[in-house]
Amino acid sequence: MIAMSLARIAEIVGGRLADVSDEDAARTVVTGTVEFDSRAVTPGGLFLALPGARSDGHDFAATAVAAGAVGVLAARPVGVPAVVVDPVRPDPAAPGTAGVLEHDVDGSGAAVLAALARLASAVAAELVAGGLTIIGITGSSGKTSTKDLIAAVLAPLGEVVAPPGSFNNELGHPWTVLRATRSTDYLVLEMSARHPGNIAALARIAVPSIAVVLNVGTAHLGEFGSREVIAATKSELPQSVPESGVVILNADDPAVAAMADKTAARVVRVGRGAEALDVCADGVSLDALARPSFTLHTGAADVPVTLAVHGDHQVSNALCAAAVALECGATPEQVAAALATAGPVSRHRMQVTAREDGVTVINDAYNANPDSMRAGLKALAWMSRGGASKGRSWAVLGEMAELGDDAITEHDRIGRLAVRLDVSRLIVVGSGRPMSAMLHGAVMEGSFGSEAIPVADTDAALEILRAELRPGDVVLVKASNSAGLGALADALVSDVARDGVSDVARDGVSDVARDGVSEPPRDGGR
Repeated sequence: MIAMSLARIAEIVGGRLADVSDEDAARTVVTGTVEFDSRAVTPGGLFLALPGARSDGHDFAATAVAAGAVGVLAARPVGVPAVVVDPVRPDPAAPGTAGVLEHDVDGSGAAVLAALARLASAVAAELVAGGLTIIGITGSSGKTSTKDLIAAVLAPLGEVVAPPGSFNNELGHPWTVLRATRSTDYLVLEMSARHPGNIAALARIAVPSIAVVLNVGTAHLGEFGSREVIAATKSELPQSVPESGVVILNADDPAVAAMADKTAARVVRVGRGAEALDVCADGVSLDALARPSFTLHTGAADVPVTLAVHGDHQVSNALCAAAVALECGATPEQVAAALATAGPVSRHRMQVTAREDGVTVINDAYNANPDSMRAGLKALAWMSRGGASKGRSWAVLGEMAELGDDAITEHDRIGRLAVRLDVSRLIVVGSGRPMSAMLHGAVMEGSFGSEAIPVADTDAALEILRAELRPGDVVLVKASNSAGLGALADALVSDVARDGVSDVARDGVSDVARDGVSEPPRDGGR
């Protein structure tokens, strides 16, 4: 965050000072980071007091100041220097704020989040005036993978700030904005939605000059009601870009291509289709670990590209990242070189680990919707049959959440697809109608005997895997985060990891709840 006094912060957010005089507030400057986890506070930082499932951040204010924070943004006085905003009366009829405020019984969380948004908006506007480029990304799936690719291709051009994991909602979005400083050249932001208007609200906090729309799928179909409403909500991002900006659209998705008519900005079309495109790929092939290679056509040059990420679906993500970098001044050759080394970064998203015993684990357990589930299964099928292992394929699948009335049909389709792709073993984790539908779909499509196995929980699934996996086998672990399969994937990786160190230990990203507030809730995409 740019240096700012507590007095100035109070002025921006419309708060009042508590436990600090006006004179001291003017002299007390926030020079560190803004944090909602008291254990992550840095010297000179600002602590956000938010309510959580197990505790209230207000109770950790003194701890945060003792750890180095110079002040707190809170909804009540906390006994240490603070900017206090009045609680907002909760509206029982209003939907939750992207899952952040389930425990906000008195409106304190809503007040702090609103103040955080105002602070982030002021900082973003000041940094943009100084030359910062803001890139916004949305889509039903692929946002986090694409965000990581964009950060990688922009890194040779300047300093990049991007969110860790999927910090893409009313908490994670402004939190990421406030990581930017005067030395930041590019700010990359994910934008998720659970209700119409969510993306427009996020875009107002930090107006993007470059926007990327990846796809329109069925994530959160239960909350949106129809794919048309999802498309309209995703189109809020291109509508937010000013006329001087650029909107990058995946033209292979008709619903995304149609958004060209909804923006005043210049449109750049990317894809693998036959229509006239600005950035496109052809000659796509996959290696043994399903890493794509293709020829990138940019208009300026045609260059060969080999990706370090896994799955045919990553081609579209890479094309969007390439288009962003080209708009920011990169050459096609620079883009190809950056993409060649841009491996998986965010935890539990198509992380492929080759264990010492010859088992390959595809850890894609962070989240799932029908589109990303199909992509994961296709990658699994390729690695086991078309790749080098020639072993058995195992799909360990949990529930895809928030599909509403389509949940039964979509889970049935995934069970059938697993059989059509000739997946050797399907372990269906969890009870309830959706998982029964997945098992039923597999059985009706032709699975029999022990090919499709229902288990009650992750412990039962892990017991089967540990007993039956053998060298050459490939295991995909995938579900919505609420199914808890991430721990199962971590256990599989750490059982026998290359060099004795798992990817989980390497990446250092934690989803563990901190002070009652976990990583900002997900929006169903990868």
